[in-house]
Amino acid sequence: MDDRTYTAAAEPGETVTVAGWVHEIRDLGGIAFLILRDTTGKIQIKFEKDEMDDDLVETGLGVHRESVVAVTGDVEEEPRAPTGVEITPDSLDVVAEADPELPLDPSGKVDADLSTRLDNRTLDLRKDETKAIFEIRAEVLRSVREAFRNLDATEINTPKIVATGTEGGTELFPITYFGQEAFMNQSPQLFKQLMVGSGLERVFEIGPIFRAEEHNTPRHLNEATSIDFESAFYDHTDAMDACETIVKAAYEGVAENCQEQLEALDLQDEFEAPEGDFPRLTYEEAIERINATGELDEQLVWGDDLPTEGEHALGQDVGEHYFITDWPSEIKPFYIKDHDDGEQLSTGFDMMHPTMELVSGGQREHRYDHLVEGFEQQGLDPEQFDYYTKMFKYGMPPHAGWGLGGERLVMTMLGLGNIREAVLFPRDRQRLSP
Repeated sequence: MDDRTYTAAAEPGETVTVAGWVHEIRDLGGIAFLILRDTTGKIQIKFEKDEMDDDLVETGLGVHRESVVAVTGDVEEEPRAPTGVEITPDSLDVVAEADPELPLDPSGKVDADLSTRLDNRTLDLRKDETKAIFEIRAEVLRSVREAFRNLDATEINTPKIVATGTEGGTELFPITYFGQEAFMNQSPQLFKQLMVGSGLERVFEIGPIFRAEEHNTPRHLNEATSIDFESAFYDHTDAMDACETIVKAAYEGVAENCQEQLEALDLQDEFEAPEGDFPRLTYEEAIERINATGELDEQLVWGDDLPTEGEHALGQDVGEHYFITDWPSEIKPFYIKDHDDGEQLSTGFDMMHPTMELVSGGQREHRYDHLVEGFEQQGLDPEQFDYYTKMFKYGMPPHAGWGLGGERLVMTMLGLGNIREAVLFPRDRQRLSP
């Protein structure tokens, strides 16, 4: 069947074999139509009952929707057909019969709730709108990989089974590893830092991360895709520049290569790649602007983390992607370097979409003594992280980087209502299968 013709390539005057799914059957009496769908689109198969073999007509019109069929016949021009052509079949083979009782309607005429769709993801992705999300997601990943390579970054793959967590012992999924306790990794943070001290210097990774957080919201997952970057001899401002470049590249790739998918999602007229520099607000400016909106019941004070409603209020006020910089040191992890002026301000930053946080990053602490001190201040045992800390004794350069949530990037880019829409098989508190 590898010699089949895709429906979009069928031209009048040809004899072709097309194969795909039965999308719809329209019986108009003396004439009937089967709409066949493949990955490139749909094509009309015409049955003139009085002029065709009875068995062929019976097979073609008796097959259930979503069955897989192969049709051989002549392609003819027909302006009234959905694609301007139709096939008059010489043969029709039922390759795989579908159950007449489908758990959801791939034609989209009958809506299904998200839980039903996730339980039947194979059927769900037969819908143009759902398929478009994942084709766009694939383009996002292709575009960011290309942009990373243009930044001279090397792609790496780090372990997902680890002896200790990136941020200590909380929010970890424990597993048994040949009789030892181990964990699913929360982040490639420590490993990518080790790589900037190697001969690679500038690296990126696109891979899964695991967080045992008991969230149950439309924007949290327990297994997510992290897009990570780290570079030697970068400070936090260099890292923000790189972050801005990567996010813009993702949007530009979709705008250039996914117009058909954007049309399927009815976004073709409103989708725009961000232009210009992303605003950079200090943490102090951010809480002042949030307080000025009057959206919170209580005013934020120095040292508070930003609540979700505060992020939303600030996002509406800014109206575009933006950075929050100069966070208080106590809010950021031990590996984030403080500014050198002694004001207890960190070089940590977050990059925000108007609706949510997308990126967390900063310059890292590369001085061994300061790094160990940071562990102790956050109640962590440096000896548990000896594989990491000892490498800082052997010439670790200044470095900076960040992690970007892949699903959050796609979710905010397309205005999806739930992050699970951007994951083939989501993992959350309630969902472990399929």
